[in-house]
Order: sequence, then structure tokens, then C-alpha cells
Amino acid sequence: MSLSPLWTWLESLPISIYIAGGWGFPLCESIHVLASTFVVGSILMVDLRLLGLAGRRHPVSRITREIVPWTLGACAVSVLAGFGMFMGQANHYMDNRAFQVKLALLLLAAMNMGIFHLHTSRGIARWDTAGRPSAAARLGGACSLLLWIGIMLSARWIGHLTR
Repeated sequence: MSLSPLWTWLESLPISIYIAGGWGFPLCESIHVLASTFVVGSILMVDLRLLGLAGRRHPVSRITREIVPWTLGACAVSVLAGFGMFMGQANHYMDNRAFQVKLALLLLAAMNMGIFHLHTSRGIARWDTAGRPSAAARLGGACSLLLWIGIMLSARWIGHLTR
């Protein structure tokens, strides 16, 4: 089942045409880049703590409690701005291999975060203040770090690939 008719309908919406045809696209792109940079920076802080490479004097629970709400807010802004860019050229983006890789990596990053918050962090009391968190926490941090590197690299390639 092809979703091409859905993407074509999305592209034909007045707001999609407005964004794609004027200053709306560069505005959305600028907001997307700024918000995404904040997302990756804040996730990097948590990941480096989980890996035991930075912030070792601070409990993981404190870092996540203080940073994750900001990360989620920036993520919401990034998704809205990214969707604004997507709307005007949905068929093009869905055919773009780098965009497909970015979406797949975002899904994996979300799953990794879900596993950490729903499973790994349940045992946080045992390793919260340890300079070197549990193996599961370190694995989650390493996976997150690698996934976000892949997300940012694939995002940069989107504009350079025609297919």
C-alpha cells in the first residue's frame, strides 16, 4: 500500500504551499536546527554521565530530572518545525534515503530512551551516585550517543541526496 496519495494531499494543503513557497521553509529549517542542537546537546550531557565520562559528582537521577523536561520541550519544537519543512515536499522526503535512515534512527533512539526510562532506571538506586553506572545504563548511553550521531549525520545528508 503506497502512502503517496497521503503525501500528495499533504503537499497540496494551503499551509504547505505557503511554507514551501516563501520564507516559511528557511524559518522552519532554522528553528529545526536550533531546537535539534539543543536536543542533542542535552542528550549528550545525560549520555556522558551514563557512560561515566562526565558529571560523575552528580547523581544520574538529578541530571535526568533537570534536563529531560527541557529536552522534551526542545524535541517538540524540533518536530513541529521539521514537520513544517516536510509538508511542502513530503513525497520527495519519503523517497530520500537519508530521510528514511533518519526516521529509522529516531525510532530506535525513542525505543532506547523508552527502555532506559521504563526498565534500566528502575534500578537507579543501586548506581545513581556511582562514578560508573550499571552496565545496562552504560549500554543505553552508548547506544543513545551512537544513534544521535547517526541521526545528525543522516539529517545533514538529506539536502544532498536526490534519492
